[in-house]
Amino acid sequence: MQASVSTRPGASLPRTPSFRLEGRQALVTGASSGIGLGCAVALAEAGAEVTCVARRAEPLAAALSALHAEGWYARALSCDIADLEAQETLFDRDYDVVVNAAGLARHGPAIDTTPADFDAVLEVNLRAAYFLSQRAARGMSARGRGGSIVHVSSQMGHVGGPDRAVYCASKHALEGMVKAMALEFGPAQIRINTLCPTFVRTPLTEATFADPDRRRWLMEKIALGRVGEVEDVMGAVLYLACDASRLVTGTALMVDGGWTAA
Repeated sequence: MQASVSTRPGASLPRTPSFRLEGRQALVTGASSGIGLGCAVALAEAGAEVTCVARRAEPLAAALSALHAEGWYARALSCDIADLEAQETLFDRDYDVVVNAAGLARHGPAIDTTPADFDAVLEVNLRAAYFLSQRAARGMSARGRGGSIVHVSSQMGHVGGPDRAVYCASKHALEGMVKAMALEFGPAQIRINTLCPTFVRTPLTEATFADPDRRRWLMEKIALGRVGEVEDVMGAVLYLACDASRLVTGTALMVDGGWTAA
């Protein structure tokens, strides 16, 4: 049955909120490659002025050059976000959007985890993310017009996996952190969410895909029957960054091909 639409004089229709980001400043960490670079491209293509952050200067410079070649505005800042003093230098301008795609994984059996491995993963995936969120929220609150903070988490923040106890611990903790911060930041119209991909094909995941047993395991878990591509994440991060998600906070957007549906 076809729905009817009123044609009476003065009738108004709702309008889709804009997915555009012109006039907005965005910060993206982990932006030199993989998911982080995809996030930077998505925001820049939507019109944002993007500050790309990564530890390695050479691939960061290459990413910046590619963004400029498309005619998009971008600048690069080399920084290890686990260094909290260095992290402070990133906030030299007011950001409307902060996307944290930096992350670290040291996979292996839980029985073999060393304190050094544990500390390294938690330092990047949780401690750095916590204080990046704090600094972003302070700036957004002082400016008085809200903003969006997005952390690239993982489906592993909602399930477990072999050889991933430390990684899962860091991502489960990140999910809890975001829920609590959403309650605190909400009155200032600051939204904070996580984006949770499944295994995405990047140079860092090629070792997993090359292992027949691991590949078989993950393909059995993904209802859609394929691994993720960076492009699969780009629309999701744009949604969380823009006005289309203006009532979304404290939640996890699953981009996992159905892994967590089981």
